[in-house]
Amino acid sequence: MSAEEPSAESLAGQLLIAAPSLLDPNFFRTVVLLLEHQEEGAVGVVLNRPSEQPAHEAIPDLAGVLDDTEMLHQGGPVQPEAVIALGEYRDPPPASPIVGRVALLGGDLDLNELGSLVDRARIFLGYAGWGPGQLEAEIAEEAWILEPAEPADVFSTDPTLLWRDVLDRKGGRYRLLARMPEDPSLN
Repeated sequence: MSAEEPSAESLAGQLLIAAPSLLDPNFFRTVVLLLEHQEEGAVGVVLNRPSEQPAHEAIPDLAGVLDDTEMLHQGGPVQPEAVIALGEYRDPPPASPIVGRVALLGGDLDLNELGSLVDRARIFLGYAGWGPGQLEAEIAEEAWILEPAEPADVFSTDPTLLWRDVLDRKGGRYRLLARMPEDPSLN
C-alpha cells in the first residue's frame, strides 16, 4: 500500500448508534459521536447519558457558555475523570471541526474570550475508545449502526430520546428499531 493510499476512510464526525443486540451496559442504547478515527484506533463520546450534576458548578471556568440547566454527560467508560468539552463556534472553529461548527474546546483557548467565540458547550466526563481494528470489527458484527452526525445531536435538549430520534431520522427499517421496547419480552 502506498503512503498516499488511505487504509480506510475516517469515520470521525459519524454517529455510532448501538444496535439493540449490543447489551454491554456501557453502551446499551447509546449514541456515540466519533471524535477521532485512525489506524491506531478511535475515540468518541456518548451523547445520551446526562448526569445529575450541573455542568456550570463542576466546571466554573466554562459557566459563561453553559446554560444553567446544562448537566455533565457521561462520555464513556474510559478515564471517567477526563474532561472533554465540545463547543459550537460562532465562526468556523480554529481547530478541525467534528461536525458543522462543533469542535473540541481546549488547548490554547483563552477562557475569557470563550463567550465571544462559542454559542454553547457540552461537557463530557470520560470517553469511549477502541484499539486498532476493534471498531471496524464491531461495525462488521453489526453492533453499531452508522449515521452522519448533526450539530443538534451534540446539543440535544433531551439526550435520553436521542437513540430513538436518530434511528427515526435514519428511516426505513430503523424506524421500527426506534420503537422497539428496551425489553422486547415485555411487549
